[in-house]
Amino acid sequence: MKKIILCPNPYRDNELEVAKNARRILEECGFQTAVCLPFHREGYGNELGMPIQSLQQEIKSADMLLSFGGDGTILHLAKMVALHSVPVLGINLGSLGFMTEMEGNEIDKLRELSKWNFTVESRMMLDVSVIRDGRQVYSNIALNDAVISKGAVARVVRLDIFTEEGKLTKICGDGTIVSTPTGSTGYSMAAGGPIVAPTARNLLLTPICAHSSRSSSYVLSPDHVITVETADANRKFVYLSVDGGRAFSLKNGDQVRISKSRFETKLVRTTKRSFCEILDRKMRMGDVRHEK
Repeated sequence: MKKIILCPNPYRDNELEVAKNARRILEECGFQTAVCLPFHREGYGNELGMPIQSLQQEIKSADMLLSFGGDGTILHLAKMVALHSVPVLGINLGSLGFMTEMEGNEIDKLRELSKWNFTVESRMMLDVSVIRDGRQVYSNIALNDAVISKGAVARVVRLDIFTEEGKLTKICGDGTIVSTPTGSTGYSMAAGGPIVAPTARNLLLTPICAHSSRSSSYVLSPDHVITVETADANRKFVYLSVDGGRAFSLKNGDQVRISKSRFETKLVRTTKRSFCEILDRKMRMGDVRHEK
């Protein structure tokens, strides 16, 4: 019997109604299910009519995970599912949802999983670490991006960017984004970076509000290791954030090292829609919501 974990975002799935319907459909199809919250919300528990299990425990024996929310929910789950090599099917309850496979009003399509006939897209991830005084003081993996940026005070920061081949560029501005192809449709795109097919294997470097005319986006081979050095972190607040998570404060002399990870996020695809079709549809959805 296949086991599927349901992970509803408690801020998106009001009273877990979508997750309850999905669970009923999956159990009618003969699947074993477990409901786990990706993060805690006060008042969300067994009183909602479904027992809430520990995700860390249940994922050890899972065959698939359903994420109910938007891209942010998938990003929140990405590290855990990658470490356990569990494929994720995203159900969009958010805004655009580039990584999700179906909308919240399409959950009847979950019955198709009974055939267990789907494709899995492997998405490249990043290893991100901070070296301080010769030792590693921070380590993480990212599905979307690593962002090195200034604090709330409106001052530019200076960043020196290297690869193992030497100095690549210097950025004076609000910071820089190092993203995967999956992350190219996120913050990197908003900062003027290129859109890259999500199954590609590249490192994308995109400055944020750069003051230097020589600062432009770079698309690099995944064989490179990008090193970002903060030239004036002692005088200014400079932070590292991975996949929009909690910021890590950087100091002078810190080296942020970013490279292709051996871990990958596996996304379930049940349709034959191409990336171009998905991109066009999501962009048009965004245009409509912006007009409203």
